[in-house]
Amino acid sequence: MGGNMMDWDERYREPGYAYGTIPNDFIVAVSERIPRGRVLSLAEGEGRNAVYLATLGCTVTAVDSSAVGLRKAEAWAAERNVAITTVVADLANFKIEPEKWDGIVSCYCHVPSSIRAPLHQAVVRGLKPGGVFVLEAFSKEQLAYDSGGPKDIDMLMSLDDLKNELAGLEFIRAATLERDVREGTRHTGLASVVQIFAVKPA
Repeated sequence: MGGNMMDWDERYREPGYAYGTIPNDFIVAVSERIPRGRVLSLAEGEGRNAVYLATLGCTVTAVDSSAVGLRKAEAWAAERNVAITTVVADLANFKIEPEKWDGIVSCYCHVPSSIRAPLHQAVVRGLKPGGVFVLEAFSKEQLAYDSGGPKDIDMLMSLDDLKNELAGLEFIRAATLERDVREGTRHTGLASVVQIFAVKPA
């Protein structure tokens, strides 16, 4: 996420998949702990994570501001013989219904903090008791790297901010780390990321 919708439509019109079709490493690492129920994927783009979760048996709704990206997500789902629901929406206006979701996934969903903070508060409300939240994103330290992400510190994340925004969840993992990110042509190389795996208390 980040930038305006037109930027993303243009990016996703390019041949192939900007971030590849292989799911995010962290989502794969915690996948056994994601309930096989209703899962919401924020800023899903071209579908790599939504389709992966659908192949595991989750009922996935993918939200993104780019209709172009989500059409590619639907095509990728069809190729993998799974179904996903797609919703074209700006996350500033997208309504997350309370206690509806068994899991919510946010993978490199970079929006201004004025949008992110209320979005994350809605995530907490939107999870069912026992539901999980999975996030990987670039940390504020990513400004020193050239492996991807916005060059606006307000759109990058810190664990302190995330813990405040996600108050009400129990944090199983909350880490800032340096890792080699290989996701298509857009996220490539050593990066500083934050990872969150949290549960809504039952």
